Amino acid sequence: MTARDPEKLKQKLFDFAKDFPFFKHMGFELIDFGPQWAKAKITLKDELRNPNGVMHGGVVATLMDAAITQSMLTTDIYQEIRDTRGQMTTVDLRVKYLRPLTKGTATCEAEITHLGRRIAHASATVKNDDGKVVATGDSILIITLGDRKPEAKAG
Repeated sequence: MTARDPEKLKQKLFDFAKDFPFFKHMGFELIDFGPQWAKAKITLKDELRNPNGVMHGGVVATLMDAAITQSMLTTDIYQEIRDTRGQMTTVDLRVKYLRPLTKGTATCEAEITHLGRRIAHASATVKNDDGKVVATGDSILIITLGDRKPEAKAG
């Protein structure tokens, strides 16, 4: 993690995830995370079902994308993105659906498998309450630093 207080940063990110309107709407819950990994879940509710009565594939993809993003937020490179007012954007998200989720919770474990200065690769696995894999996926994120110079660190 960064030279900043890692526990304070982690709590701030937990609080943000808990209060973020889109996450609240989706029922996204951040379980735990650290530099280059995250674990999150979404519990199935009627509004998240497709016409066949199972969790909509877009919900599974959203869970993966959000968990992957969370796995980036405590990395040094992401802190540099923030400090320079840069951006990080998912440019490719591939999901392989293996079985439907008909009840319970979809839990995603995501990790950054390669973290460079301009590109990151990630993978994610979503499991049901029985521990069976519902979907696997991978993602590519583009990192763009901003024009603002990072502030000098005190110390």
